[in-house]
Amino acid sequence: MIQNKKLRTLTSSLLAGGVLVLSITFLLSPKQNFSENENRYLAKFPSLSWENIKTGEYMDDVSTWLSDHFPLRNFFMGLKTDIEICLGKKEINHVYIARDEYLIEVYDTPVNTERIADTFHKFYKKIDSSKIDTSLMLIPTAYSILADKLPSNAPVINQMDTVKTIYEKSGIPAIDCSNYLTKASESGQIYYYTDHHWTTYGAYQGYLAFCDAKGLIPVSLEDMTIETVTDEFYGTIYSKVNDYNHKADSITLYTNPADVLTVDYTDTKEITNSLYNLDYVSQKDKYSLFLNNLHTLIEITNETAESDRELVLIKDSYANSMVPFLAHHYKKIYVFDTRYYKQGPSSFIKNHPSVTDILLLYNMNTIDTDSGVRGIY
Repeated sequence: MIQNKKLRTLTSSLLAGGVLVLSITFLLSPKQNFSENENRYLAKFPSLSWENIKTGEYMDDVSTWLSDHFPLRNFFMGLKTDIEICLGKKEINHVYIARDEYLIEVYDTPVNTERIADTFHKFYKKIDSSKIDTSLMLIPTAYSILADKLPSNAPVINQMDTVKTIYEKSGIPAIDCSNYLTKASESGQIYYYTDHHWTTYGAYQGYLAFCDAKGLIPVSLEDMTIETVTDEFYGTIYSKVNDYNHKADSITLYTNPADVLTVDYTDTKEITNSLYNLDYVSQKDKYSLFLNNLHTLIEITNETAESDRELVLIKDSYANSMVPFLAHHYKKIYVFDTRYYKQGPSSFIKNHPSVTDILLLYNMNTIDTDSGVRGIY
């Protein structure tokens, strides 16, 4: 009886000591503003007001702050994920633990298909299609092209049905790259293991589909300089799963030595001769090395382009790794990110009669919630 009492006392003391150590560690440790592992800003300590106390918002925000800054948070999150994977769990934080080491985001049933198609249609009506060659390319994601790698119990949502609906209702001539991606997936890696983007090799398949539709002769990979700039890329999906034992991705760049480029980032007034910013190689967000992350408008001039044509590219981040291939065929490319460009590309096109081509390029994983789609005209 006495031994049991001593054991309970010892256990209570150890637990109390552990809580005390964690509390002191929490209070004294420096608080980070940004989590590189999760690629997001952490919660700030909330300001106190009568209104947020009354609504309960203050305590909710305090709870979020405590959770974001808990000692050894990354360790415990990784441990939780390891245990779940060992127990056979196939979906963590809206990500499938797929075959062949792929992490593939769950594809939710889209709810804005009609609105998106109508927005594209309104944009197209503003364009003089007799003078400007306009195309729409919707990129199917790993959920669709690598469906054979999904867990056996994953619900089936036909992504390509949505693609076809948007193509038909928008009225914009479509460029379908799905066959190119499917065929290439049999012999190469077209999507990253840990990120939602296609790889540079995947982007090359989109480029081949574009050239096929436009009657262009694509530059072969053999004629390009190929360089793997990192083999330690952990993308956005990795940040959601927190599987710190997962293999990393490589990022490979293709540069055409025949191109002589001037790249003007109009928002920051930065001018360079490269489509890549290798400073990002040393950062967590390595995919941002393509086109130097996010910019409202980028003007790319190729002095040695095979034509005098000018392309307006309205896009999401998938296009960033495809631009280096497109640059060979156009004297000038105007790259718009309409999440941030507020003047409207249709007005820009009207004021630039030298524009001969327009390409709208979006991936199917994020298009349903992409705020930039609403700003294309």
